[in-house]
Amino acid sequence: MGRFLRFAALGLTGTAAHYLTLVGLVEWGRLDPIIGSVAGFCVGALVNYGMSHRFVFRSQRAHQEALPRFFAVALSGLAWNGTLMHVLVNLAEWPYLAAQVVTTGVLVFWHYAVNAVWTFRAP
Repeated sequence: MGRFLRFAALGLTGTAAHYLTLVGLVEWGRLDPIIGSVAGFCVGALVNYGMSHRFVFRSQRAHQEALPRFFAVALSGLAWNGTLMHVLVNLAEWPYLAAQVVTTGVLVFWHYAVNAVWTFRAP
């Protein structure tokens, strides 16, 4: 439970990077919210990798093994992010920030579980 709480707490930094990118691209760049969300997701993933490897999972797995696994998990999360955002924004007509909050809440559990079991687990 403590590791999950560290994951969630440090993940707030990656989430902040995600949301700042999203809002900046939508509000100032006038891009579509789905594109902004995907770009923000990528920025957040980069921020989260280093913190997850070092502080959350305290992984002994070498970066050349862990990094590709982390980005495979991130890509699966990216697919879920884009799909959920499309459904909530375009089909359900939710405001994009509300949709992103719900999407983020769902994905935090996905990312934690797969990274704990596969990405950072000791070889």
